[in-house]
Parts: sequence; C-alpha cells; structure tokens
Amino acid sequence: MAKILIIEDDPSILEGLKSYLESENYDVLTARDGEEGFQMASSQSSDVILLDIMLPKKNGLDICKDLRTLGLTTPIIMLTSKTEELDKILGLEIGADDYITKPFSIREVNARLRAHLRRSEMLKPLTNSDEKYKFGIFTVDWANQELRTDSAHVEMSAKEFQVLKYFIEREGRIVTREMLLDDVWGYENYPTTRTVDNYILNLRKIIEHDPSKPIHILTVHTKGYRFVKESSII
Repeated sequence: MAKILIIEDDPSILEGLKSYLESENYDVLTARDGEEGFQMASSQSSDVILLDIMLPKKNGLDICKDLRTLGLTTPIIMLTSKTEELDKILGLEIGADDYITKPFSIREVNARLRAHLRRSEMLKPLTNSDEKYKFGIFTVDWANQELRTDSAHVEMSAKEFQVLKYFIEREGRIVTREMLLDDVWGYENYPTTRTVDNYILNLRKIIEHDPSKPIHILTVHTKGYRFVKESSII
C-alpha cells in the first residue's frame, strides 16, 4: 500500500483528499502546517508528498528546498493557486517533481500520484540497496543515494542523481531524451528536450574527466545517449 503525506492547511481540501485517497487504498498521513509537515516528511517514510505552497509556520517552497538538501528523493507534488506561477517555476527548480493548480479535480490528483508511483518503481535500483556500483573513479552508494570518489562525496542534486541512476540501470542501452522526460520528470511538465541536454551537460561536468570528450555518457547521433561503465578508449 502506497503511503501519501499531505501537507495542507485548508481543512476542506485536506479532508477531501484524505477521504478520497483512503477510498483508493492509499495509506494517508496529514499535516496542517509547514513545521509539522517538514518534521513528518523528514522523519517518516512516504512514497509521494502532496505539498501546499502557502502554509503557516513554514512555506512549501522552503520545505521542498530543505528536504532536498537533506537528500530526500521522495516525489514532491506542489499544490498551487493560479496566481503562483513564479512559485511553480521556483518549486521545480529547487526539486519539486510536479505541480497541480487549485482548484483541481481529485481524479487528476490520483492520476498524478499513480504516474509518480510508477516512475519511482522504475527508478528503484536493480541491485540490492546495500550494494554499491563502481565506474571509473566513482562509487554509487544506493543506500545513501550519493556519489563518491575514493576521497570525497560528490555534490549533485537529487534530480541529477536520478538521471545518473536511470542511465546506470540501462547500461549499454540507448536512452532517448523522451524516455528521460517521461520516466524521470514526467513529460507533461517539461515539454522541451533541452531540459535533458542541460542535465546531461551538468552530469558530464561531474563525472567526465573531459566533458567535451565524454567516455561514460556518450551521445548516440539522432537517437539519444548511452551510458558506458568502462571506457574502451586507450
């Protein structure tokens, strides 16, 4: 049973969502202000977080940013009003996975939840979570969701880690931009493949000795990209 955390201060919206989602066989947790929501999100596991932007005590954007800083990779769907366009953009930039504009259809919420749950399932490591994956000078720690070298932790965003993980799980196979948009972001939120190219550029700066001559994330002309664990270049 998937566990959903709803952080929303409007009693009617909160109770309506809770009642409907429980009828759809979700396990639902609720918080009515930002501080309570942040504590619950950071201390209890959940599969998706529904997060209102305008909250008392701690707003949704700060919650999202702080959760990502802690390394939490749980999908976050922001609940916004029509007048919060800049907040939507900022929310996506600091790590939110999706947003739903109020007033919304409760069935739309359910559809978005199911999409993110499917996406999370696809992004789960194919190996045991206690195992590590090594390539080049790097080690991927699945349990702690981090990338390391022999001497240091490598700084990268949660989304960059998800993209890298997606490549690793499909090592040697062509990964198209559309696959990444659909499976990692949700194509409806990022209608341009330039998003993928920008993340690939950032990843190459992180993991490639010479980003202009990559040996791990290779470009496949007209098709997409391919991740290669070991370079065949001498």
